[in-house]
Amino acid sequence: MASTTIGDVLPTGGRVFTSIPDLFFIPEFVFGGLVWILVASTGVKHENPMGWVMFVSVFCFVMTTLWFFIFLCGCNRSSSWPTMDVGYHFVATVFYLSASVLLAYITVVEGQVLAPLLGLDSLFDLLFEHRKIYKLHIAAVVMSYLATLFYFMHTIFSAIRWKRS
Repeated sequence: MASTTIGDVLPTGGRVFTSIPDLFFIPEFVFGGLVWILVASTGVKHENPMGWVMFVSVFCFVMTTLWFFIFLCGCNRSSSWPTMDVGYHFVATVFYLSASVLLAYITVVEGQVLAPLLGLDSLFDLLFEHRKIYKLHIAAVVMSYLATLFYFMHTIFSAIRWKRS
């Protein structure tokens, strides 16, 4: 009867790039970084919930980077790491889902404000800037939901790996 050790469960080094839950680190970096860049490029106002979106994108980007390097360097040899892996990715999924919903709501409200102004030519400069920000927010919503999807898939596959350990 073969026993399963923690070394068989969590990959280290280059094996991080070949194991299925850990392969999701790369799209999490890409889409999370794009959310951060797109929202930051539009400016964050204090009176709306974009601050939460910025916090989530920066927090998850930094923590995923640290998590990735911990796995890459092989510092994840303790038996508690599979549990912490599931826990972190679950929290990141919930954070990103809440940020995605808020960002989508803000974008819908911006679209409703923008629609009546489309017929006014005298406000062209203001309208152009507002449409640019609106389009950036639409892109950020898409990237945010994609990041949520990848964090969710990472959580599911990490939970399957945790059950095996």
